[in-house]
Amino acid sequence: MKKVLILTAHRKDRAPNQRFRFEQYLDFLKENGYDCNVSYLISPEDDKVFYKPGHYFAKAMIVFRSAWKRFRDVQNRNKYDLIFVCREGFLTGTTFFERQLSKAKAPMIFDFDDSIWKLDISEANKKMGWLKNPGKTAKLIEIADLIFAGNQYLADYARQYNKNIVIIPTTIDTVEYAQVPFRDRTPICIGWSGSITTIKHFDFAVPVLEKLKEKYGNRIRIKVIGDGNYQNEKLEVKGLPWIKQDELKELSDIDIGIMPLPDDEWSKGKCGLKGLQYMALGIATVMSPVGVNTEIIQDGENGMLASEVDEWVEKLSRLIEEPELRRKCAENGRKTVVEKYSVHALKSEYLRLFNELTK
Repeated sequence: MKKVLILTAHRKDRAPNQRFRFEQYLDFLKENGYDCNVSYLISPEDDKVFYKPGHYFAKAMIVFRSAWKRFRDVQNRNKYDLIFVCREGFLTGTTFFERQLSKAKAPMIFDFDDSIWKLDISEANKKMGWLKNPGKTAKLIEIADLIFAGNQYLADYARQYNKNIVIIPTTIDTVEYAQVPFRDRTPICIGWSGSITTIKHFDFAVPVLEKLKEKYGNRIRIKVIGDGNYQNEKLEVKGLPWIKQDELKELSDIDIGIMPLPDDEWSKGKCGLKGLQYMALGIATVMSPVGVNTEIIQDGENGMLASEVDEWVEKLSRLIEEPELRRKCAENGRKTVVEKYSVHALKSEYLRLFNELTK
């Protein structure tokens, strides 16, 4: 068995970027001769304070323990045949640990799926923003042997610092994400899925949903998954917390999935995960035409693209009123994910790249 060291911030099944970038391939890699050690930093106990305001001593201890763990990884670096860095190997702006690991006999892959060279710090950790270093991403790209970029925008950025770039889109396990039977029902559920750090993107849809609520009343209901603290009385919404065990059940309740985004540099780096999740389940999807979303969606065929408020209202209204259009977008969306954005479609290429680096 070839040994792989994977550096991450979070434990398995905790972070979307990890789950949909590499964790889905772990069993497949094991079947094909790769023993993967996922070395994560933030424990379940750490999670309870890491994304909350304050708790500075506890957060300092998390950083201290993380440094100790990475020192041990550096000590063991030559026991591995491949090193895989997911976004970054450490929680602060230093590249010390990644640079030390790059000196191992094993080649290094750097994987990223967001515009992480831009500062995007959670509200809870704003006062610790000085510990971050926007230039870190470029340095990590420079020292890696191969870059896995989530889309063309990210690949173009990475190519400034390294020529060995491959685009590996964020993918869905379409066996786990089985297609939901089409339902022509009332009320129609319009849903958004995200996290406490991305709930700000849902706010872009609030004026749209308010107009739809005025227009359709109880013919529609709104669902928010990912932030249990979110409330909007006008929309009659109480957010649900993200729970891994309930994720598929809650997503499957949605009839129309939405992915609103601002048209900024951070959003251009996104890989369309929320939309791909809806589409994989056979849910009609409406997305902002930002970044890779315009590659994923063929407007009116496998989903909808909408920019301004009036366009969002018009397209969502069509999906509410025309069940056959909703069915077509749902079925074609599922087909798109299976053919282009699924683990099944990408796993052979993923394995080939691992084999090329370790031969």
